[in-house]
Amino acid sequence: MASRKTAGQQKMRRKSFDYSLFVIVLLLVVFGLVMLYSTSSYNGMVKFADPAYYLKKQAFATGLGLVAMVIVSRMDYRVWERYTYLAYGVSLVLSTAVLFFGDEYNGSKRWLALGPLSFQPSEFAKLAVILLLAHGVTKRVKKMGSVWQMFQVIFLVLPIVGLVGTNNLSTAIIILGIAVILIFIASPKYLQFISMGILGFIFIGIFLSVESYRLERLAIWRNPEAYEKGYQTMQGLYAIGSGGMFGVGLGNSLQKRGFVPEAQNDMIFSIICEEWGLVGALFLLFLFLLLIWRLLVIAQNVQDLFGSLIAVGIMGHILIQVILNVAVVTNTIPNTGITLPFISYGGTSVLFLLSEMGLALNVSREMKKEP
Repeated sequence: MASRKTAGQQKMRRKSFDYSLFVIVLLLVVFGLVMLYSTSSYNGMVKFADPAYYLKKQAFATGLGLVAMVIVSRMDYRVWERYTYLAYGVSLVLSTAVLFFGDEYNGSKRWLALGPLSFQPSEFAKLAVILLLAHGVTKRVKKMGSVWQMFQVIFLVLPIVGLVGTNNLSTAIIILGIAVILIFIASPKYLQFISMGILGFIFIGIFLSVESYRLERLAIWRNPEAYEKGYQTMQGLYAIGSGGMFGVGLGNSLQKRGFVPEAQNDMIFSIICEEWGLVGALFLLFLFLLLIWRLLVIAQNVQDLFGSLIAVGIMGHILIQVILNVAVVTNTIPNTGITLPFISYGGTSVLFLLSEMGLALNVSREMKKEP
């Protein structure tokens, strides 16, 4: 009787999702909403006479995202394997539509409008690519030691990379990065990644040379004070430096008052450093580190390869995006317009990020053991 009870309890534990991941996501969401209001209240008041304008829109999208997270976390992730090519096809269609019918903002076409609502198809493309690659690698896992099989998987995502990269190079880099991480995890050999890296640099070089403004960004990165477009970077660095160890206090940033343009978007990490200081910035990075660690634990302990690769793909997405955003804000790499997950303003981004978290939570229900 006791042994049956123990077995039943173990089965129930396996079917319960990872509450640690759930709590970490909620902490990031709350922190993001608090910082969004702090960084956007000035712009909201100046542009819309409503300091909570951006917060209201983000809170609405976050609410939808949380509902999506709960729903997806209760759906068997294996169901999505049937629709990977359909989802990828939809992402290709939407990304193509952006080129012809997209709304332009700050010089880039990234949005599609559906009546009063607008969204970024590139955010959906990230999720579609994770599912596609997880499916593709699973089907080829025994042949992943072959260079040809490895490139076949890469070729799957090149169409969406080309379409997205036309107006959004940063997202194209993220998609390629996710592909490389998944192939690296599944491949028993590593030497072929040298050739992949060479091709990757060639691919990025072509993209940089196609549009002159991308080469200009390299010059601005090297010497931001010499260019008018380096203003945002310089002001962001001033914000980071003025925060010191403990910051000037929540809501007390000076740089967000028009000095850092659109402070609630890509440069929000600089305002976090100013208001919360080094301690607050490290706390946020620690939360991201915990999130990545839990996704890695899920990937290592889930029962089947498809679920494991989904967790790895989501982990790769978060990891790459956080690293690139912080690197841009600190001027470690050229400005690429990458948002900080869960923190930066963007309804489409938070909606699909939370959907990804729901997928990861569902995968965690199939872990072999309690980590």
